[in-house]
Amino acid sequence: MRYLTGAALAATLLGSGALAENFKWAETTDPQTMDPHAVNSAPVLGFLNNVYEGLVRRGKDMAIEPSLATSWEPIGAGEGWRFTLRQGVTFHGGEAFNADDVIFSYQRASDEASDTRSWFAPVSDVIKVDDYTVDIMTTAPNPIFPDSIANWMIMDSGWAEANGTTLPDKESGNFATLNTNGTGAFMVTVREPGLMTVLEPHTGWWDVAQHNITNAQLTPIQNPATAVAALLSGDVDLINPVPIQDTARLAGNDAVKVFQGIEARVIMLGFPHEAAALKYSNDTTDTNPFADVRVRRAVAHAINVPAILQTIMRGNAEPASQLVSAAMRGYSAGLAERPAYDPDAAKALLAEAGYENGFSFGLKCPNDRYLNDEAVCQAITGMLAQVGITAVLDAMPVQNYWPELRADNYDMYLLGWSPGTFDAEHPVRFLASTPNEEKKLGSWNFGGFSNARVDELLPMIQSEIDDTKRQAMLNETAKILQDEMAYVPLYVQPLVWGAQANIELTQRPDNFFILNWVTVN
Repeated sequence: MRYLTGAALAATLLGSGALAENFKWAETTDPQTMDPHAVNSAPVLGFLNNVYEGLVRRGKDMAIEPSLATSWEPIGAGEGWRFTLRQGVTFHGGEAFNADDVIFSYQRASDEASDTRSWFAPVSDVIKVDDYTVDIMTTAPNPIFPDSIANWMIMDSGWAEANGTTLPDKESGNFATLNTNGTGAFMVTVREPGLMTVLEPHTGWWDVAQHNITNAQLTPIQNPATAVAALLSGDVDLINPVPIQDTARLAGNDAVKVFQGIEARVIMLGFPHEAAALKYSNDTTDTNPFADVRVRRAVAHAINVPAILQTIMRGNAEPASQLVSAAMRGYSAGLAERPAYDPDAAKALLAEAGYENGFSFGLKCPNDRYLNDEAVCQAITGMLAQVGITAVLDAMPVQNYWPELRADNYDMYLLGWSPGTFDAEHPVRFLASTPNEEKKLGSWNFGGFSNARVDELLPMIQSEIDDTKRQAMLNETAKILQDEMAYVPLYVQPLVWGAQANIELTQRPDNFFILNWVTVN
């Protein structure tokens, strides 16, 4: 523990009576940007939840609770939601927070340039009632809307305008890519992409700090062995994730502790539904076999998910049959069975579709985004080869991966999805709706899957307040996605973090690491 002089000591004494501490942690993936509206991905949103805040937030139990809004209530018979804003809040730069910042952040986050614009598909207008009251109008009753904006972060309008960052730029970047000005518990003081990011407490934060950290540093470490070595040597206080193969060894070491859980994230395979032909095939250059549902089903039967879970995940993951796990609201219990591992059935389906001799294709996969992602893709490549489908694996860092998917440079791809609302509606909106820029739908539906009935059901699901009726519509949607094999769900990703024995923290099932819940003993 370092010793502090009088003024510093007074500034860092916390409610617990503990002195503040330095804290270092390592993650596999460095946040792609510091802009809260540029990239809709967990590494970005999880990190920035420490820096920026929204109208609402999720607590330790994942329940929605007040943040920059102190309360909210429905307007009329479902026309929208009225949010009462918190007064006396200041941004890190000292600017006062008010309704103008909410209006600005809505316009910015819902713009075509933003990767978060799909969050606002149900919104028809945002109205400033007064400096601390905002009405968010929706196109139809939307009972889950407050849950859907837990990761919508508010920026200061004046700061953004003064620094030429009124819109996000995820391709070239701008001032907000490297610089931040939020209202959250921590502020970024150093940002060196790929090397380190340093944060310090926001002494003017409106809430009560639960941490005892005076300085926090994130260092991306892609190599799992290097991360474990850094933890065991004391160079870092936390690593996320712990390599599955090292979990038992670390759990038996008194100097460290292992935090384990099940994430809300489903790992799946995606297909180029609307592509006329494959891009990386040596023998099928004028057709797209994956456009045939029989081929997609063959892929599902060819993959031995139990073997992947046993060998690669060491029994730490659960099989998935849907785009959400059983822990999510709206999960369809009657559709829990996933396609059985059956190579003979896979071969029969391929023959029936006209590919009895198989075909080759390109499989894109990240190598630093999901737990053991490249190893899983290597296993899938071997399993598909057993039924005559030859996958050429191209694994890459996630910062290169998303641009490749958005440019349609794949024949099949690996994707993980954690619903920000913890509701089954979420992946339907993002992954299974026909892509529509105007309606802000299907922004992560890279393959262009489209089903008219799914598109018809989504707004009904969003507006239905009767849980029984709503669940029936979610069941119908899940059945369509299974029948069409829109994606091949594989498993629910495990959560495994490793920390020094003197660290106390809260592990959220969305894999967001919240510094305010860290105590160094």
